[in-house]
Amino acid sequence: MPGIDECLLEAMTVNGARGAAVIEWTSGLALGMVGEVRDDDPEATAAETAELARMAAEQRAFAAVGADAEQDGDAEGASSVEDVIVTTGTCYHLLRFVDTAFDSGVFFYLWLDRREGNLALARMRLRDLSERLALI
Repeated sequence: MPGIDECLLEAMTVNGARGAAVIEWTSGLALGMVGEVRDDDPEATAAETAELARMAAEQRAFAAVGADAEQDGDAEGASSVEDVIVTTGTCYHLLRFVDTAFDSGVFFYLWLDRREGNLALARMRLRDLSERLALI
């Protein structure tokens, strides 16, 4: 199973990738980061991205209901968020939560150039990477 650095390097092979990170969303700490960083401030980028991830993950409004929740085995009808996607006129920002054996609150962040990137393929690639990521 690949570690953080290997997964980040692989994420950067996605067409249009400008930057990638693995971030712990409770603290806002970047566990690893490659590529470009908005405003040349990696700490601020990690913290702001973590704030968005935390906001989405903790809100019941974004939880699955009905058949999806039953498949996940959650009796209350809530399920965890898989992805958060933010689009701008020039970029895609994709956050993919990583399932771990412990409650880690870790997610991948991938920043894509909108002209060169393919959001659907990037999402599939990030899903694969998050499943293979080995967190120790």
